Amino acid sequence: MATQADVRRIALGFPGAEEEPGRFAFGVRQRDGKLKGFAWVWLERLDPKKARVPQPKVLAVRTASLDDKEFLLSPSTEKFFTEPHYNGYPAVMVQLAAVKVAELRVLLEEAWRVVAPKVPAAKPAARKAPTRSPKGKKSSTPRRTRER
Repeated sequence: MATQADVRRIALGFPGAEEEPGRFAFGVRQRDGKLKGFAWVWLERLDPKKARVPQPKVLAVRTASLDDKEFLLSPSTEKFFTEPHYNGYPAVMVQLAAVKVAELRVLLEEAWRVVAPKVPAAKPAARKAPTRSPKGKKSSTPRRTRER
């Protein structure tokens, strides 16, 4: 059984992850300075004419795609569910009491990867390969012969 304390500990362990001030939500700051969420407390609509209410036993978690969302929803409604508000949006609701901490870690890491900035691989420094001189010594420049 996972708890909000587990969510906070795991989510804040990812590079660049932050907790949104004033609410139970986690994201990664983007280049434009905005926080892009990967997990947040589900805000349940109890009454259509009233504001949504935080449901601390349920966590909304971003998925990589709608196909991933459908994959999570297909086997079990005990752990994962959705609601009409999230139709067409890649996120599922997770019943914290129904998931193990190890499962939660995998879900949160995949969600974090969706919003984490993509860091390009460092390019190797341009360097000439050393060449061998006729006597077997290394030389960084090719040997030139003088014409007479």
